Amino acid sequence: MTALPVPVAITGTGVHLPPQVVTNAELASTLDTSDEWIVSRTGIRFRRRLAPDRATSDMCAAAARPALDAAGVTPRDLDAIIVGTYTSDQPLPSTALIVKELLGAGRALTLDVTQAACANGVQALFLAAHLLQTSAARTVLVLAADCASRVTDPADRTTRVFFGDAAGAAVLTRAAPGAGLLGWDFGAELSYDVEIPAPGEYLKMNGRAVWTTATRCLPDSILRAADDAGVPVEEVTHFFLHQANLNILTAALDKLSIPRSRAPITVDTLGNTGSAGVFTALHERFGSGAVRPGDTYVVSSIGAGFQWGTLCFRHG
Repeated sequence: MTALPVPVAITGTGVHLPPQVVTNAELASTLDTSDEWIVSRTGIRFRRRLAPDRATSDMCAAAARPALDAAGVTPRDLDAIIVGTYTSDQPLPSTALIVKELLGAGRALTLDVTQAACANGVQALFLAAHLLQTSAARTVLVLAADCASRVTDPADRTTRVFFGDAAGAAVLTRAAPGAGLLGWDFGAELSYDVEIPAPGEYLKMNGRAVWTTATRCLPDSILRAADDAGVPVEEVTHFFLHQANLNILTAALDKLSIPRSRAPITVDTLGNTGSAGVFTALHERFGSGAVRPGDTYVVSSIGAGFQWGTLCFRHG
């Protein structure tokens, strides 16, 4: 087991969803597709789109405020802010720094995690848990957000139907003994099957390669992380998985023989929200009080690269 010595816990979560809803029928009016085609291949019925005058940092700040309230902390209490996104406001300055200013988190260290795409959020949670092992941090805000509508070709049905815009937030603090990050697994293999070839270009995706890699790597990573944590996978209470595609999610759960009731689904109404995906699932359970002290849960995602990772926590 590789459990971190200082117990940590998620003490508050939040989500921000842009108000504009884009339906399959709306996409089918401009693309060579149909509601039936989209639902059968992705499970997605709706997705959100960020307004042109808003940015990733605005979504992050909006998701952060309810998470801070739920955790009972203020921006002034934050020792660090970590933002996971592949749709930064701009190359410089740091999106996390922009969010820090929006929140008024005067003394927070700011970090951006950008190159793992949909796995950014899992990597950011991992970094936050390790920061809390040091004397430098007692409260860390992790944000994950993407506005893929800015980087997908409006004429490309392969990418345009998949992605939605959203942000999620989680506050991590030190916790009582018995809680914490119990185990983890990370992996990568270089692939150009999901890429943005150059600045200003649109995202390109080989759907078949994504399916093959995700259905192989996600279940195996979950098994390795649970084994590393000393928790049989069948005893894990909650599974917060990358909300890429409903068919990928169900295939992963079936491979693990896990009841679907243990894994909240948001991809059907939000689409693939990139870095934010696992956070929308986290918030569904944490926000409703469904995660109880002593529950175990995994957070698992795969992103471009390919890069993937799984964390196994016990809630405190």
